Amino acid sequence: MPAVISSTNVYSEARPGNFSSAVAGFPDLVYVPNSGSNTVDVIDQHTFQIIDHFAVGKQPQHVTPSYDLRTLWVLNDWSNSLTKIDPATGMKGETIKVSDPYNLYYTPDGKFAIVVAERLQRLDFRDPATMALVSSLPVPCRGIDHMDFSATGRYLIASCEFSGTLVKVDVAKRAVIGTLRLPTYNEPGKMSESAMAHSMEQPSERVAARRRYDERQSPAGSMPQDVKLSPDGKIFYVADMLANGVHLIDADRFVPIGFVATGRGAHGLYPSRDAKMLYVSNRDEGTISVISFADRAVVQKWVIPNGGSPDMGGVSADGKILWLSGRYDSEVYAIDTTDGHLLACIRVGKGPHGLCVYPQPGRYSLGHTGILR
Repeated sequence: MPAVISSTNVYSEARPGNFSSAVAGFPDLVYVPNSGSNTVDVIDQHTFQIIDHFAVGKQPQHVTPSYDLRTLWVLNDWSNSLTKIDPATGMKGETIKVSDPYNLYYTPDGKFAIVVAERLQRLDFRDPATMALVSSLPVPCRGIDHMDFSATGRYLIASCEFSGTLVKVDVAKRAVIGTLRLPTYNEPGKMSESAMAHSMEQPSERVAARRRYDERQSPAGSMPQDVKLSPDGKIFYVADMLANGVHLIDADRFVPIGFVATGRGAHGLYPSRDAKMLYVSNRDEGTISVISFADRAVVQKWVIPNGGSPDMGGVSADGKILWLSGRYDSEVYAIDTTDGHLLACIRVGKGPHGLCVYPQPGRYSLGHTGILR
């Protein structure tokens, strides 16, 4: 694994302007996979206009930068395939067969791509260049979705949304070394008083219907989603859609040490470019909470005008814009990170999900929609 430069900030090499030579000359674009339309929309980051649109496989879930930063992959979950995008041109390339690619990550040493095969309940370790299968690791949970790696790269933590649990995996041994059932802070389907205090508007019927579906899928009252390591490498933050906030998990001991209520349907997690804040998309209420890493508390809350369903996305290279998909509203939001006001709401295809903002600063990609270090 490339050396950790700063012991207090694992994101130090993803600061504004710190681009790898691998992305030199890449246009500033946003790639939006539309799960319900089986398409990708390409947005110019500067004009907020769609400049390209192309068909891919069934139910594209995320757009993921490769470890070496030179390729973007569209994850066509129901087609069991990956579609390549050349980020130097923004153009669609070849499609290859890969089983159940709900999500995609890379080991910190770059030796393996990890395809998160949610439906098959396993992690598939693959050759990062050819995507040929090397080995499969079954996991003892349902709905494995998102993950992040420790500062040393020795282990990863992954969320299992339908089991209300996390799993810990030894990366070198490719073995599950721990499981953790997340604590619940309220009855299933109900919000704690602290979460209610942070909740804003009532959701649209589309979002409310999805919420009811999620509650049936995970009756335990916990539905973990995105996972992000704190800058100092000591804590994993885990968004929980049914607990309506973010769990704090001691990284090495793998135990819960706290909880931050954010809002209904806490889903995506994105560190600011200066690594001082963590942006949390609250999908079921159309808001974004800003957590201070230093205080481990919400310090701001931004409301999308007229509601919305902010899901997955990323932060612009200069840190000035947070881009999020509107999962159930067929739109993409560009949000000013200085004060949270909406810069643009862009109509896209049906069911936009894990959009990728590219290029980004950093030395290498750990996957998802762009976890760069």
